[in-house]
Amino acid sequence: MKSHKDLTVWKNSIILVKEIYKVTKVYPKEEIYGLTSQIRRAAVSVPSNIAEGAARHSDKEFIQFLYIALGSVSEVETQIIISNELGYITDIRDLNQQVNAIRKMLLGLIKAVNK
Repeated sequence: MKSHKDLTVWKNSIILVKEIYKVTKVYPKEEIYGLTSQIRRAAVSVPSNIAEGAARHSDKEFIQFLYIALGSVSEVETQIIISNELGYITDIRDLNQQVNAIRKMLLGLIKAVNK
């Protein structure tokens, strides 16, 4: 691996960030410091932690950051469900597919680095 930018999971998580920003643009203004901010921060945390972990000098540290990214993916998933329950997002299928794909890639990468 040359850089975190070579990782498909990093690229896909950047796409997820853009999608999250796009869908949260229409959230109510009173959510700007609540759910809007929370889901955006969690989404941004995924590629950020992949990048930070890849820059570390040991596989152990890389794996630790991949697990943090995995936690952030679960946060995003939960916040998507909450957004749906509140009626802010009506169709969450595509977002859920993206989240699940990123989760699988992270778990696969953790397994590969562990070997």
